[in-house]
Amino acid sequence: MTDTDRIDTLETRIVHQDEVIEDLNKTVIAQWKEIDRLTRQVAKLGEQYATMAQTMGPDPDDGAPPPHW
Repeated sequence: MTDTDRIDTLETRIVHQDEVIEDLNKTVIAQWKEIDRLTRQVAKLGEQYATMAQTMGPDPDDGAPPPHW
């Protein structure tokens, strides 16, 4: 293998590695956006649940035995 062949092989590898790195970077960015969206959605749902729990008040049957007892 000549030096020119070795250099060509290395350059080809570098090009492929750059493409893979760019693809991985795009994937990571997309995943972070999705994680951020889901995190905001979970926080919003938690707030909605807390609001609903306060609106409904305590359960009047809480702690009482079921009617069949």
